[in-house]
Amino acid sequence: MRKRYSENTAKARSLFEKHHGFIRTRDALKNGIYPRTLYRMRDSGLIEQVARGIYRLKGNPQAIDVDFGTLALKVPTGVVCLITALYYHGMTTQIPRFIDMAIERNTKPPRIDYPPVRFYRLSKHLFNVGVETKEIGGVKIRIYDPEKTLIDCFRYRRRIGIDVVIEALKAYRSQKHIDVAQLLKYARVFRIEDTLNPYLESIL
Repeated sequence: MRKRYSENTAKARSLFEKHHGFIRTRDALKNGIYPRTLYRMRDSGLIEQVARGIYRLKGNPQAIDVDFGTLALKVPTGVVCLITALYYHGMTTQIPRFIDMAIERNTKPPRIDYPPVRFYRLSKHLFNVGVETKEIGGVKIRIYDPEKTLIDCFRYRRRIGIDVVIEALKAYRSQKHIDVAQLLKYARVFRIEDTLNPYLESIL
C-alpha cells in the first residue's frame, strides 16, 4: 500500500511540475490520479487546495510567474497588486495563494476558474496611479510599481496583516533603487500620510 502511494505521489508530482505547479481535479483524473491521492498529499502538506477543484504544489514559486501571463491575457486591463505585486518586486517572503488584481470600480470581474484570483475594485483615478508594464514569458503584464504597492498594502493592512506590510517596507528599504519622494506623493494622493509617516520614521 505504501509503495503504491509513493508511486502515485511521484506520478502526481510529475504532473504538477508539467503544469507549472497547478492541476485541476479533472486533469488529475484524466491522467490516472485519483482524488484520494490528492487528499493524502494535501493532508501531508505536499500540496494545498487553492480553489474548488484546483491544487497547488507547495514550494514552487515559479508557478506564479506563469500565472501572471495567463491572467494578463484573460484580463488585459487589470493590474497586479498587493501581495502578488510584493512577490514580483521581491518585497515579501509570502508565496501568494491567489493572484491579487485591481480592476476599475465600474468593471465587472470576469469569471475565472484558473488561475486563482482575487479582484479589488478601485476608482478610475486611483486605479491608474503607479501602473508599470512588464514582460514575462513574452506576455506584457500591468503591475503597480513598488511605491504604489506599498501604499495599497497600508490601505489593506487589516486584510493582509500589518506584519506583512512591515516586512515589505523593510525589504523596500534594502533595495538598490527606492523613491521615498514618490512614496510620500502616493500617500498624499490616497490620504494616508498620517498612517504611513510613523512607519517611515522608524524603518526608513
